[in-house]
Amino acid sequence: METHATRSKTIPTTRFKLALKSLQVFLPVFLMFAKATSAHAADATLDSGDTAWMLISTALVLFMTIPGLALFYGGLVRTKNVLSVLMQCLALTALMSVLWLVFGYSAAFDSTGMEVGKVGLHSFIGGCSKAFLLGITGDTLTGNIPEVLFFAFQMTFAIITPALIVGAFAERMKFSAMLWFSSLWLILVYLPICHMVWGGDGAFFADKGVLDFAGGIVVHITAGIAALVACIVIGPREGYQTTAMIPHNLTMTLTGTGMLWVGWFGFNGGSALAANGDAAMAITVTHLSASAAGLTWMGIEWIIHQKPSALGLATGAVAGLAAVTPASGFIGPIGGLCIGIVSGAVCFLASTSLKRKFGYDDSLDVFGVHGVGGFVGTLLVAVFAAESFGGNQGSLNIGSQFGTQLCAAVVTAVYTGLVSYILLKGIDKTIGLRVTAQDENQGLDLALHEETGYRY
Repeated sequence: METHATRSKTIPTTRFKLALKSLQVFLPVFLMFAKATSAHAADATLDSGDTAWMLISTALVLFMTIPGLALFYGGLVRTKNVLSVLMQCLALTALMSVLWLVFGYSAAFDSTGMEVGKVGLHSFIGGCSKAFLLGITGDTLTGNIPEVLFFAFQMTFAIITPALIVGAFAERMKFSAMLWFSSLWLILVYLPICHMVWGGDGAFFADKGVLDFAGGIVVHITAGIAALVACIVIGPREGYQTTAMIPHNLTMTLTGTGMLWVGWFGFNGGSALAANGDAAMAITVTHLSASAAGLTWMGIEWIIHQKPSALGLATGAVAGLAAVTPASGFIGPIGGLCIGIVSGAVCFLASTSLKRKFGYDDSLDVFGVHGVGGFVGTLLVAVFAAESFGGNQGSLNIGSQFGTQLCAAVVTAVYTGLVSYILLKGIDKTIGLRVTAQDENQGLDLALHEETGYRY
């Protein structure tokens, strides 16, 4: 019987030479492929510098809510309500964090998407594979950083967005109603919009080419529109426009402003997800926009009222921070300066003239500052992201991009407004939105928490 060994001896020399020549041809190709694969694998390894920067950025963004936003809002309300505002910010930090773990992160960033029947919804909402961070360890990477760090960074955005809305209905909403509204709003508004913008390939807004570096659409337009709807549905405070409702502690508010300003470096700079030039430029333009907007708002007040105000400077700076957010990773210093000036002026008009004309009680000007500021920045990124204006998007078609940005902003505003209205009305019909007139006059600190912010 012929064996494998005997058959091998009969291989013609010509076939052996042919195999050798084939090896000579394909070996270099194989080595090139192996080298490229090795380089790709190296790209996927953890970068300690990027990781360190993202750890800092995560802490900075959390610092924006507790204590930054809490102090900023707390100083703007009356003495009898200061503790309630601080309580709302702290409680939302805890509640949103748990919801983010249970399903929020997965719904926002799981690209597999959900299905209803045979209809895939991956363009509008993520799937469930990352719920509870199942299967994700400290060694699991997103790009060059641990995925659990990306989870934590994005969690801080999910915390501060509903916390921003608190300022619109301050001093009059039930604590239980606030918790229910914020939770349902996170699920039905924030998570879908976040996925559509930042959910990667296949996400609705991302595929349309919408530019939103750090949350002009995801954070500020959604929060601003929800705030406007909330303050209209719940109604004005008792004595609004007839009783003086001056901030009780501007020192607290200015302290919170400084914390927000510095924390915003993590908000925008961290959205580069790397310790690189994009992060450095994002921080630079963020600072310039806040500076320009603060000076613009203060200057307008100075002209109108003959005196500059600390509150105007602080509010203008926050407006500039909100407006530059969607553009921060795409623009240069000139863009940051111009966006700051425009947002300072437009947000001033929205928070004064527009609010007076329509009579809605947006207690702490959430819509006027964050909603309008986010809308301004979302549109102006189409201009200042172009290379001709110092941006990094090359020969961007400004007209086409402006239309894309406008459509995304309008769709987000309409969707957010509609869902927010339904949620608020539903809660009002069940547990009720508003405290009683007696509780409101007494103050929410004592009425809802049996505590006071200060010793009398």
